[in-house]
Amino acid sequence: MKGNNLGEFEELALLTILVLGDDAYGVTIRQEIEKQGERKISRGALHTALSRLEDKGFLNSRQGEATEARGGHPKRYYEVTNKGKEALHEAKNTRDRLWNQIPEVRLELQYAW
Repeated sequence: MKGNNLGEFEELALLTILVLGDDAYGVTIRQEIEKQGERKISRGALHTALSRLEDKGFLNSRQGEATEARGGHPKRYYEVTNKGKEALHEAKNTRDRLWNQIPEVRLELQYAW
């Protein structure tokens, strides 16, 4: 589907939001990506990706309540849309098809267990 292509970081962000569920907001998304992806990311890079995903219709966001602990600033919570889930499935299917066409990799993966 044209226009639904995901970059690797966008894919990680969407998957992470699905993993976090109702607790998916900037800080938790960043922490989980850093933990799962074993790499550091900047807040700016994450927010740029989240904005881009929202513009594509892959995410919805909503503001939570302002809290004193956050200096009166509310959290912005994210949710993957059906269009975002569809894009993730397409990306996974494409990757699976390609991985399955490499005989050496299939063979190595069979014996890796």
